[in-house]
Amino acid sequence: MIHVCPLSRLEETVLRTRAAHVLSVINVATPVALPASVERDNHLFVGFNDITAPQDGLIHPAGEHVDAILGFARRWPRRAPLVVHCYAGISRSTASAYIAACALNPSRDEADIARALRAASPIATPNALLVALADEALGRQGRMIAAIAAIGRGAEAMENVPFELAVD
Repeated sequence: MIHVCPLSRLEETVLRTRAAHVLSVINVATPVALPASVERDNHLFVGFNDITAPQDGLIHPAGEHVDAILGFARRWPRRAPLVVHCYAGISRSTASAYIAACALNPSRDEADIARALRAASPIATPNALLVALADEALGRQGRMIAAIAAIGRGAEAMENVPFELAVD
């Protein structure tokens, strides 16, 4: 199971779910206090801004970020849940959870995973550039992009509430 949350609810989510792995997709300079129950080797920090096109002074999602997310997801042993978070739990983390679910289920329909994401979180608005880069990396031929476009933008919010996305 993948659990998604904002930074403000990271410790609570890790403790509640007994997660052993944490994926942080957040701005480079943002401090992340990892719960003591998570071993350092089970944490990946991927630093970039929540933007969908290059902007001066900011780091946009790129291929190396997707490669890191995919590598971490594939190394996750799945004995205990994975928690994915960004600052608000709305865009980078929801895209990363979607990407992980697609990568770990290569035969599962992208639209089915996107609909499950929307059902789990009416607020989720996956970062479109991150999804597009993953679509290319996974050879999904635009299907991930189309599936996320089909669920549309999530409800306006300053922060998401923790939710879960089934991997299988």
